[in-house]
Amino acid sequence: MGRVEGKVAIVTGAGTGIGFAAATRLNEEGAKVTIAEFDVKSGEGAAEVLGDDAQFIQHDVRDELSWQALMDKVFATHGRPDILVNNAGILATEQNQHLAATDLEQWRAIQTVNVEGVFLGCKFGVAAMIADGGREKGGDGGGAIVNMSSIAGLIATSHLVAYGASKGAVRQLTKSVAIDCARKGLGIRCNSVHPGVIVTNMGNQVMGMGNGDVQENWKARLALVPMGEPGQAVDVANCILFLASDEAKHVTGAELVVDGGMTVV
Repeated sequence: MGRVEGKVAIVTGAGTGIGFAAATRLNEEGAKVTIAEFDVKSGEGAAEVLGDDAQFIQHDVRDELSWQALMDKVFATHGRPDILVNNAGILATEQNQHLAATDLEQWRAIQTVNVEGVFLGCKFGVAAMIADGGREKGGDGGGAIVNMSSIAGLIATSHLVAYGASKGAVRQLTKSVAIDCARKGLGIRCNSVHPGVIVTNMGNQVMGMGNGDVQENWKARLALVPMGEPGQAVDVANCILFLASDEAKHVTGAELVVDGGMTVV
């Protein structure tokens, strides 16, 4: 039996990268997975790869109506969700987004997706997970929410001001949701994952911003990783799987760092 056998999972931004890796690992371990993705092409492709126990639903994390529609569709096809991975996010429009180089439009765009999107996910996710009344009323309600933060939410990132602020907000939001659910006896856990240098297509795009040399920029970043090598998307996905599974039934409000030791030194 898989580690999340029979559970219903939703992963936002699951068309590519860490989101797709998380959806894949959840699917491999027995979950019915919804690929909640804004980009139709990547979302459909991801669902096709995963097979019959996966479905694609186009979704905009910034939009309340989109969240309600997503939950309604998941209920109709798979039933009450047990797992929500708030993975969708954006990084920056240029590699070095210092304070002076960050305009208000860029700031708002990043906060809207990375903070408001996760807030709405938690709000609608909790409501969906307790749709049968929750454990405090004798129902089967409960579940696990995993929010994607970053080491940028733990340490200073002067070159990514807006992104770092957004991930710090996700870190604190996660703790607030965790305590709120725990004290109300809802049976819902909420934790955050904090990746460091991870090899993804988005990572390559960032390294190449401003006509930068991708390989040289990767080399410079890796010099900051004590373990000497970058993480892979599956490394983060395995951590998400653990937090989503019953193996982590006594873990809530935690920060799981996946950075090869970067934040230790």
